[in-house]
Amino acid sequence: MHFKETELTQQVSATAKDFAEQYIRPHLMEWDEAQFFPEDLFREMGKLGLMGVLVPAEYGGAGLGYFEYNAIIQEIAKVCGSIGLSVAAHNSLCTNHILSFGNEEQKKRWLPKLATAEWIGAWGLTEPNTGSDAGNMKTTAVKQGDHWVLNGTKSWITHGKSGEVAVVICRTGEPRTSGNSTAFVVERGTLGFTAGKKENKLGMRASETAEMIFDNCIIPDSNRLGEVGDGFRQAMKILDGGRISIAALSAGIAKGAYEAALKYSQERYQFDQPIASFQGISFKLADMATEIMAADLLIWQSCDLKNRGEKVTQAGAMAKYYASEVAVKTATEAIQIFGGYGYTKDFPVEKYYRDAKLCTIGEGTSEIQKMVIAREVLR
Repeated sequence: MHFKETELTQQVSATAKDFAEQYIRPHLMEWDEAQFFPEDLFREMGKLGLMGVLVPAEYGGAGLGYFEYNAIIQEIAKVCGSIGLSVAAHNSLCTNHILSFGNEEQKKRWLPKLATAEWIGAWGLTEPNTGSDAGNMKTTAVKQGDHWVLNGTKSWITHGKSGEVAVVICRTGEPRTSGNSTAFVVERGTLGFTAGKKENKLGMRASETAEMIFDNCIIPDSNRLGEVGDGFRQAMKILDGGRISIAALSAGIAKGAYEAALKYSQERYQFDQPIASFQGISFKLADMATEIMAADLLIWQSCDLKNRGEKVTQAGAMAKYYASEVAVKTATEAIQIFGGYGYTKDFPVEKYYRDAKLCTIGEGTSEIQKMVIAREVLR
């Protein structure tokens, strides 16, 4: 694996950075306070190819690889974790599921609208009582002729209210049996498909999180992705790639907090010298810089494996687990460096602190990542 960024990756990174500084930074606290999901912003990102990063050009996407995708997520997350999260969920979950498991007709039907952000995508696996216990999901799909009838509730869904299309995993067999779920695509406006409660969150507040409710929702069999009973296996493969997304999101948040703390420590004077000159502060910065670099190395390894089509389960879990914990630690230490100012909304680190915690929970908790890693190393 080569560690030097290609010219393409650098160009893509610069595009995402410029966009984030110009269109996100001026509004990030306003959106955070109001829990406002800026849909129009994502349409603009769609014009730049940032919402169809991995989608081939033939379906309207940018046709880029995982190194470019990682760079985009990190640059956006450095400025705002909420927007980074929504970009990641749209690209790696809904869009990538259709790209990975849809037939040609399905790809042509949905990918062009998703890749340009004409439509925002959602992805539904989690339920109120089944987070990591997905094999016991309550949302069901029952075959009736050439159609399926969906009933149940999905919770903690990014874009659960605003998403125009959702990939939904439903139980089509008995609870906790092998091959008991199937993936479907459901478009907003389908009778029986409605949005439920929007969550009032600690962080990531500009990224919409809401319930999706299915009440005798009828969809044609042509909306089924892959074979009946293949839904959970598909979901696990999608989450393998999704972990790279959350690792990149975590690294971006960590870098944003670190850079803010580094700058402040060089400008803040106490006892007639910048606080960065004190060992207690400089050692914190040294730890932050080292751990961020280690997180990047794990992410790059995962991106390299993914680009080459190799198994990424262990590497992705390691990257997600480590990078998310580093994000929380870095944001915590950044507040400590800022002192009392860091506890106020006048400075950026309190938002990094609130946003970072979600990274250790979403798309598999840190504890689940340890289980995945342990299972892989003990094979």
